[in-house]
Amino acid sequence: MTSAPSWFETFVDGLPEKRWFQFLSRYLVVPYWVWRDPRPKLPGGPRPSPQPGENLQRMMNLIMPLKDPSPMGRARAALAVAQNVDEIFAGLDNVGTVHNARFLLLGNNLCMLSVYDGDFSNYIRDFIATIGSVFDEIMDLVEGGEALKPTEKNIERFIDWVHAHDLFQVPDLPTDLFTLQDEARGLTGQSHSIRSLPREYILQFHANPNVSLGGGYRAYPGVSAAQIRKSCHMGW
Repeated sequence: MTSAPSWFETFVDGLPEKRWFQFLSRYLVVPYWVWRDPRPKLPGGPRPSPQPGENLQRMMNLIMPLKDPSPMGRARAALAVAQNVDEIFAGLDNVGTVHNARFLLLGNNLCMLSVYDGDFSNYIRDFIATIGSVFDEIMDLVEGGEALKPTEKNIERFIDWVHAHDLFQVPDLPTDLFTLQDEARGLTGQSHSIRSLPREYILQFHANPNVSLGGGYRAYPGVSAAQIRKSCHMGW
């Protein structure tokens, strides 16, 4: 039977909701934690899995910082995508493992979000093999992109670059995040409390400020679009 928390534990658990503590945390407590006990930046993209079901509908959240984030620079990025959209779609069709993909302009970044099946490296390798010339144009607009051109002749470096700019995907379970932290620091057998907002979480989101929360919902609908259209006598 779990004992009721003491008055001191209740007080400590409630501190994150206090405005005065939020102020101290931002400017004193968290910087001190980061100095005393920093966390390594965890790599982006999905983690390897031996389970076949975990290698279906995987996410890539590629964040590419623009050299010129002004309205003119953002317009150039939008135009580079728009002028090559047919070639991009044809290339993605040829890759054969992509469920969906789209480009976004968010803040100072050009982003490519996609859902694919299988291995991350093979996905990027096939992608560049089919539309590397298009990505060369995009790399002209991205910080550090010129060092990767032509992408078709720098595929392994490009894969590493994409992996570094892919959002870290936070595990669905907090304990799994703690395990990843410990592995990156070479630690084993550590115990972590998740009763209140954990310091480990705070420190990791300092190291990885932009993340994908969880592995996302993945499923195949019980009724396909083709079945719905057939039932409605819509045809194609």
